[in-house]
Amino acid sequence: MPKFAANLTFLFTELPFMDRFKAARKAGFDAVEVLFPYDASAQEMRHELIRHDLSFVLMNVPPPNYTGGDRGFAAVPGSEARFRRDFDRAMRFADILKPRAIHIMAGKAEGAEARATYIENLKWATARAPKRVLTIEPVNPTDMPGYFLDSFDLAAEVLDAVAAPNLHLQFDAYHAQILTGDLAGCWAAHGHRAAHVQFADAPGRGAPGSGKSDLAGFFATLDAAGYDGYVSAEYMPKGSTPESLDWLS
Repeated sequence: MPKFAANLTFLFTELPFMDRFKAARKAGFDAVEVLFPYDASAQEMRHELIRHDLSFVLMNVPPPNYTGGDRGFAAVPGSEARFRRDFDRAMRFADILKPRAIHIMAGKAEGAEARATYIENLKWATARAPKRVLTIEPVNPTDMPGYFLDSFDLAAEVLDAVAAPNLHLQFDAYHAQILTGDLAGCWAAHGHRAAHVQFADAPGRGAPGSGKSDLAGFFATLDAAGYDGYVSAEYMPKGSTPESLDWLS
């Protein structure tokens, strides 16, 4: 089976944020991710990670939390200075939290100018943080209308244009299923680029078994492909998180 991680932005939300680290370990996870950790103390989060022997596998750029605001702006023309300033701020958090990967969000934009802006910002970021594993993630337009990176083919084109050894694909099975209708085929075409994997069932973004995705088959495919990164549970439990974890056993 893959190495599973818990996304603490989605899971264990019935608990105060700092209590979710302990709950994840108790549930059987040895790794966690937090999409936007900037509203909490980085030092306190690091303490919880060490205390419960948890690896920290992913965080997003940019800060702050996107609630009610922009969901990234790496592809937004005119936002280059903002992107670079907030990227540096995120790296200061990363110095403390030590994530295995950092996801750079593209934001809402379209057209050739946005593509050029995105590629240039990614080239800058990969050179700015050459020892960091950076990722980009295609997102479906139903969940995030107007998001620039809305296809896996586009992600492949951007990765080839940037051509940086520390920039990789973030493969989310939920978005892959919605965007292509063929999770297995999407992984076959693009999985070799992936440095991090996330999942939820589709439709509905629920726990495995709540939708139509063959996640058990997908996990088996990851094993067969020799994927050795983490696979993060990024779904919305209908009840409490522990009640949704039958798939983990």
